[in-house]
Amino acid sequence: MSRVRPFTIILVLAAVLALAFLVIPIVALFTESPPGQTLSHLDDPVVKDALIVTAKTNLIAFGITLLVGTPAAYLIGRRRFPGRALVITLVELPLVLPPAVAGIGLLAAFGRFGLLGEEVTALGIDLAFTQLAVILAIIFVAGPFYLRQAIASFEALDEDLILAARTLGAGPGRAFWRIALPLSASGLSAGAALSLARGIGEFGATIMFAGSLQGVTQTVTLAIYDALSVDFDVALAIGSLLVILSAVVLLALKLLLHWRSSDSTSTFRFATSSSA
Repeated sequence: MSRVRPFTIILVLAAVLALAFLVIPIVALFTESPPGQTLSHLDDPVVKDALIVTAKTNLIAFGITLLVGTPAAYLIGRRRFPGRALVITLVELPLVLPPAVAGIGLLAAFGRFGLLGEEVTALGIDLAFTQLAVILAIIFVAGPFYLRQAIASFEALDEDLILAARTLGAGPGRAFWRIALPLSASGLSAGAALSLARGIGEFGATIMFAGSLQGVTQTVTLAIYDALSVDFDVALAIGSLLVILSAVVLLALKLLLHWRSSDSTSTFRFATSSSA
């Protein structure tokens, strides 16, 4: 019988401790708020409004992040230009900013008396304490998670594959759609999952920039904060719902990631075998 090495024991203990620390709070949520009790709060107007605001703002913010972030990441990931390191640092900076600082920054930039306040107001738009403010807050704090991962994914592409597509007559746009995107699908999906999960859980920047108005700017996380001082059971129930929502989002994106990865591999093999 082979001896169990001390280092292996240390690794196992470390893994058990890490998993226990991460899992126990989630288990405690569902222990203190059983599924029946959690579901009973779905009829609460506060919970309904918070879920609607969360879904609406996150879907819009997520769509904008993908639409703008993907081509921006492709440019930064595939091109070498002066100041590129600075650009990447600026992309990463919101990842390490305290949420309160992000909220104050957004307010100072887009608030009525902020840096761009007059220009925004002149367009007939009042951003602060509106759903648009929630969307901007989510994009600011969650978008960089996708953008940084997308840059890394595009950067890791084999340049020969792009050049081969160009040699075969594909323009830059076609090479992007038919080669770069499918081959980067795994990394892009992982970044999208992180971004969406971060957006759903956003709190600090949102409450600073958008406030917590029921049915307008109050997301699920803000509803938990408000309920905490009024009814702890409601806060527990909303927290459990948020855990379920986050788990469903992550599971769905992981399944999409697996499907896209398999589909991309088969598509690429078909394309290379056809050109041969």
